[in-house]
Amino acid sequence: QLQLVESGGGLVQPGGSLRLSCAASGFALDYHNIGWFRQAPGKEREGVSCISSTGGSTNYADSVKGRFTVSRDNAKNTVYLQMNRLKPEDTAVYYCAASPMMLTTIQTMCALKTAAYWGQGTQVTVSS
Repeated sequence: QLQLVESGGGLVQPGGSLRLSCAASGFALDYHNIGWFRQAPGKEREGVSCISSTGGSTNYADSVKGRFTVSRDNAKNTVYLQMNRLKPEDTAVYYCAASPMMLTTIQTMCALKTAAYWGQGTQVTVSS
């Protein structure tokens, strides 16, 4: 069974940090582009960051540039999102998603917010 499982969410104060993990099971992430997306209540899903299959290319939403860093460890079949200097407006459910690299680019994946496989999401709440 193909599955993506996010972890690492929680409650953090403004200015704090969290690291989200996305672990795959049932398939290898090696040949997949990975995206991190978020959705806050009453808002549309947003593409936060996407990373290519090798990790050689990344992109970020303007709202998180300089604060978030995406990375991957294909040997561990896991992708990470390091989130620093968190703001209340970063509060959302964060999802990771994967698409075979032959089907899409990371630019398209993040812009269209589409993917072949999705995780169940992890809540991130930034509040004092």
